Amino acid sequence: MPYAYAARTQQPSRLVFTAGACPLDEAGATVAVGDIAGQAEQVMLNLRAALHAAGANLPDVVKTTVYVASNARADLVTAWDVVSRHFGDHDVPSTLLGVAVLGYPDQLVEVEAIAALQ
Repeated sequence: MPYAYAARTQQPSRLVFTAGACPLDEAGATVAVGDIAGQAEQVMLNLRAALHAAGANLPDVVKTTVYVASNARADLVTAWDVVSRHFGDHDVPSTLLGVAVLGYPDQLVEVEAIAALQ
């Protein structure tokens, strides 16, 4: 699996830090209960929306942290496949973690990001 180890921004840049994007719908309910790929899809939609609200987009992201509530590597890869598909050719440095629990009921995936705007 290819892996980006570092990213560099151009100066001056304005940084955008997102809280973890969660698999919530517009009503605040957790979507795709039990489905890591389905939750990762919603997480990436919500991450795009948060970045867009700050004047950024996925190509502006310079670092992500991807949390998956599982101790199975296959589950981490499932979430990672969705996240990396959304980033496409933009090879952003990322940390992928399996964790015991996330904040919302039935939540399995969360992604936080840092973007740099020129």
